[in-house]
Amino acid sequence: MIKLRLKRFGKKKEASFRIVACNSTSRRDGRPLQELGFYNPRTKETRLDTEALRKRLTQGAQPTDVVRSLLEKGGLLEKTERPSIAIGKAKLEKEKLVKAKTKDEENDSSKAESESNEAES
Repeated sequence: MIKLRLKRFGKKKEASFRIVACNSTSRRDGRPLQELGFYNPRTKETRLDTEALRKRLTQGAQPTDVVRSLLEKGGLLEKTERPSIAIGKAKLEKEKLVKAKTKDEENDSSKAESESNEAES
């Protein structure tokens, strides 16, 4: 299977990446089938060969998550919410609701205690 992924190059601690099409079993920095773009995470510079990328995508090449997000920002792919992200967001919402309920119950119980103490006085 053909993958669209990043190939690292540059100095130590000053990495830049090339977006490449390569076989899924090849090494990260191995010889690619085709170079399709460039990404510099320090300056957020991105250059994409849109025609070649469209050709590879129509041939069935699968982008990695990072390359997918770069292609979405570049307008080559539609933004899709991945299931794992949707599940994570739903889980966070549920946790927030549970925390809010426990806080409300604590506030209610503390109010009830203070009212009972006032009634005894």
